[in-house]
Amino acid sequence: MQLRGQVLAEGENYHVYNRGAHKQPIFTSDEDHERFLLLLYLYNTHDHVVMRDVLSKYSAKRFKGHGFVEIFKHEHSDKSLVDILAYALMPNHFHLVLRPKEDNGIQQFLQKVCGAYSMYFNAKYDHTGTLFQGRYHAKLVDSEPYFRYLFAYVHLNPLDLLQSDWKKAGIRCAKKASSFLTDYRFSSFKDHMDKRPEGAILADELPDFFSSKDDIRDLIKCESERVHQSYEKFAKL
Repeated sequence: MQLRGQVLAEGENYHVYNRGAHKQPIFTSDEDHERFLLLLYLYNTHDHVVMRDVLSKYSAKRFKGHGFVEIFKHEHSDKSLVDILAYALMPNHFHLVLRPKEDNGIQQFLQKVCGAYSMYFNAKYDHTGTLFQGRYHAKLVDSEPYFRYLFAYVHLNPLDLLQSDWKKAGIRCAKKASSFLTDYRFSSFKDHMDKRPEGAILADELPDFFSSKDDIRDLIKCESERVHQSYEKFAKL
């Protein structure tokens, strides 16, 4: 967990995550997920962005309901606060892998994103009180093995929606699991496998040890098996 006053240093990688207060859902529709993705993209800047104005610009008839996608195609900023390396949105929590481009860039970024999303959620659902479970958590990724594990862990998260007991029972159908992860719209795994407009959220480069899509697929497969084996080991203790 990030401690008050702790500096999240420029150029380091961090696992950043938070969940809904009392484990309540924070994403209950596609629109909620899409709003958070737009915030990750548009609010990764020093500039002041008014979401209402952006949405209004892309709601014109010429976009025929595709304004969400068009925003990623046409809105750009060269003043980003962080590099986003990976993400996954789940019903009651989110995971991000971030590299700040200046000291405390993560703090600035998350304050803008989570503050704006809370306002959106509270207004849409007439929700009162705290949406997120306190301050976000940020853990330094201090080695290549840990980065490999974390990258896989974040992208494996959505499997809970396909097979809730996969950690305990193992993945029953590897082909189905791979297809599910690749098609899941609210994770960056899809961007690493295929090109889509939402890929603009991510930094241009991954570490050198990911040289191909096959490297990433193999890592995901290997780590999913390791999670299951670890679960079995500790279950017997």
